Amino acid sequence: MLGIIWLTIKLAGITTILLLILATPLAWWLARGRSRWKTPIGALVALPIVLPPTALGFYLLIALGPQSPLIALLHPFGVRTLAFTFQGLVIGSLIYSLPFAVQPLRNAFIAVGDEPLEAAAGLGASPWSAFRKVALPLALPGYAVAALLVFAHTVGEFGVVMMLGGGIPGQTEVLSIEIYRLVEALEWDKAHQLAGALLVFAFLVMLSLLLMERRIDARASRS
Repeated sequence: MLGIIWLTIKLAGITTILLLILATPLAWWLARGRSRWKTPIGALVALPIVLPPTALGFYLLIALGPQSPLIALLHPFGVRTLAFTFQGLVIGSLIYSLPFAVQPLRNAFIAVGDEPLEAAAGLGASPWSAFRKVALPLALPGYAVAALLVFAHTVGEFGVVMMLGGGIPGQTEVLSIEIYRLVEALEWDKAHQLAGALLVFAFLVMLSLLLMERRIDARASRS
């Protein structure tokens, strides 16, 4: 059981760190860019919210399977498939949890506004320097929200990890799959324990988000 918990935390932690990095330029572009492609790209990013996880997992299984043209590009490096591997789960989790990182960061960058960046530019700061020294510190609450949402969402995902990972013990079996296995085996007591722990975890996540929202609103009203 400890191995399953560790694998779940490992998957959620890696996904959270990578998404905070990868989602930053995309969220900045969606918040500050003026391209006509913003709306369709924004819709594409948000697609995992409404797409059934099993459907997304199915297409990821095809894309990362041994017959995929994408995987064929990795054959020279000795990679034959990423399906039913931990690395494949990370890729699937990145796609599945992408909107939960992009949306909070996008909203945080929008909330920064133009004035701080214009003031930094007036003082001679380069766009990168203004982003790093002005926008990022002001957007830190958005990063906290994004990290919490991505981590919790990855811990609770089932359809994608089941389709893409298959629940292989020691490799791709995470908590949500273990609960499903326990229910199938009629081991209700153990299933109750795990499901109850995830219920408490979800409550604490939502409580933290609400407290963060109150602090952000209080800070905005003072300013």
